[in-house]
Amino acid sequence: MKSKRKRERRMAGFKERAVRRMLAGESVSRLSRELKVRRSLLYRWRDAYRKEGATGLRPIGRPEWSLEKKAKKAEDRITELECKIGQQAMVIDFLRRAFRRVGELRQPSKGDGGTASMERSKP
Repeated sequence: MKSKRKRERRMAGFKERAVRRMLAGESVSRLSRELKVRRSLLYRWRDAYRKEGATGLRPIGRPEWSLEKKAKKAEDRITELECKIGQQAMVIDFLRRAFRRVGELRQPSKGDGGTASMERSKP
């Protein structure tokens, strides 16, 4: 029974109901005894509720990953990778054109492979 109560106290709905009762004017000490929650915790919940509303009353522990969040994360990663592939394709295309141009500009060598410069002067 204790673990069920403890688990219930972690839930945002439980916290919100407690905070609404506090804001309606119920005694915090009495509420603390009834719900078996420290007064300081009730005040923390109230402050979070005032600051962020019901979203400020997140359950304790790791957040639940919904399928929508997982799908959104996967879509973002796919978009990022597609962008990277596009950039790499542009680089490859540029390099192909550059190599083709260099090949076209190369002049065939003439002669027997000797040097085209003048002979060295002897010291």
